[in-house]
Order: sequence, then structure tokens, then C-alpha cells
Amino acid sequence: MAYTCKNCGAVASEPGHLCNPCGDRSKCSFCGKPQVSHAHMCQSKLAAMKFVCDGCGRVAMEREHLCKPSPIG
Repeated sequence: MAYTCKNCGAVASEPGHLCNPCGDRSKCSFCGKPQVSHAHMCQSKLAAMKFVCDGCGRVAMEREHLCKPSPIG
């Protein structure tokens, strides 16, 4: 199932890869926690984040997971 961001229109296969996804909440693909929101942050993954979205402020390990990625640091 594809998800679409309500803010910027980006499309992704996982709702966690969008700043404001439409659709139901789902299990985190990183830590497995059920029923996570689009803003969920795994504590064990926080140190590995390398990019921040200039559009929504979300962080990610890979630039493809963000709408407008910028390197952190």
C-alpha cells in the first residue's frame, strides 16, 4: 500500500517516511513498536540520524526517507 503526505504530496511505501501520512498507524519498521505515529523516534536509532527535513523537521538515517533532506552537522 502506498501512503501520501498530506503536507507535501510525497509518496512512500511506509507511512513513517512521510511528514504527515494519510492512512492508519502501523508498526515501526526499525524497533517493532506497534501503533506508532508518523513522529515516532526509536531511542536506539537517534544517534544514527544523518539527515533532517527542511520541510517538516523530521530526522532520518537516509535522505530518501525525507521530503527535503539536509545533512545534519
